[in-house]
Amino acid sequence: MRRGAVRSVVVAGLLALGAGVPGSAQASAQAPGQAPVSAWDGPAEADVAYHGQVALSGARLRIWLVPENDGPAALPNATVRVRLSAELADRQELAEGCARAGLREVVCETGPLPLHGRGRHVGLLLELRDRVPEVAVRVDTWWNGGATDRNHTNNEHVVLALDTGDAYAF
Repeated sequence: MRRGAVRSVVVAGLLALGAGVPGSAQASAQAPGQAPVSAWDGPAEADVAYHGQVALSGARLRIWLVPENDGPAALPNATVRVRLSAELADRQELAEGCARAGLREVVCETGPLPLHGRGRHVGLLLELRDRVPEVAVRVDTWWNGGATDRNHTNNEHVVLALDTGDAYAF
């Protein structure tokens, strides 16, 4: 297929989906009071942040976090990723909206992130394969709804949790 033909197919596909067409379902799926964002305007911008705690006791790791959005645009959803320095046990009972993404990784949806607001609280009780004296927990954004986030200092964290049962905040 020629380059021009491929471009025509892509544009036709986007128009069929309603991308960037004012009044279409996709173009009107924004938060109240938010200006429409289309494929032609470029990506929305949002400042996603995570705050929470981790605690390690035996082979159990407790993680509690709250996603926040400082704007300037609301997000319909985002995905937070939690990566560990130790392997997870084979069986996990994960919170709703969370899924295992590897031997040492879990991802969870945040739910809607309103402008200057919080998403749903995420609580995880993870079983590790083996008891370890410490575990490094990395928290970051895996997917942010296509928005640009220029401030990664508040959504990329590394926390070292010692096997003491103490909570370590981030």
